[in-house]
Amino acid sequence: MDVHWEEAGWERLTARTGRRRLPVWDCTVGLVVGDGSVLLVDPGSCVREGTEVRAEAERLTGRSVTHIAFTHGHFDHVLGASAFPGAQVFGAVGLAALLATGREELRRDAVRHGLAQAEASEAVDRLVLPDHQVSGEWTLDLGGVQVLLANVGPGHTGHDLAVFVAGDRETVFCGDLVEESGEPVAGPDAVPRQWPAALDRLLALGGEDALYVPGHGAVVDARFVRAQRATLAARSGVS
Repeated sequence: MDVHWEEAGWERLTARTGRRRLPVWDCTVGLVVGDGSVLLVDPGSCVREGTEVRAEAERLTGRSVTHIAFTHGHFDHVLGASAFPGAQVFGAVGLAALLATGREELRRDAVRHGLAQAEASEAVDRLVLPDHQVSGEWTLDLGGVQVLLANVGPGHTGHDLAVFVAGDRETVFCGDLVEESGEPVAGPDAVPRQWPAALDRLLALGGEDALYVPGHGAVVDARFVRAQRATLAARSGVS
């Protein structure tokens, strides 16, 4: 499929994959285009942002988004999902229960980071929970492209999911297990001592030549991921 990524303001990664860095929190939204289906990685921070991403994705691909993957449960990565009715939503096992019981904390966290109160409340009221929970690995055939969803955490959170897209050069959507635009953030829900092991799994599945797409920042390579792993290991006192 001939997708004109740059003309739409997106960054082309491979023939089948692209991404956009959203404003304000510099959160990456990924898109994987199959012959029959379209997967979106992280739908944005609110209903308004999700609606904008949906319109752009439909212009790019000529069809609706059919699958959504949550890389983890932070507000800037999940609260736009209600703008994609009918899409199948995937997350790491346990994420659905966490989101269902943590709605108020999710709303407070969004407001604390600068999302308008009304937008945060609307998005949380319309919160979409994953209807497919990934405990190990889950393969999706989008038509002409294979996607592996892998529960590689815990690390940045207790429920980290990575998205591996096969191709001439594999693309790995890392979520916030990898960050390029700043130091990796370990919030109260992080599991610092297991984060390096999560990156080991990420590298083992992605390989040396893959494109690694951070949750925030520019696309990086395996060398960058290994360096960030070393930083996190030193910070948490593990080998």
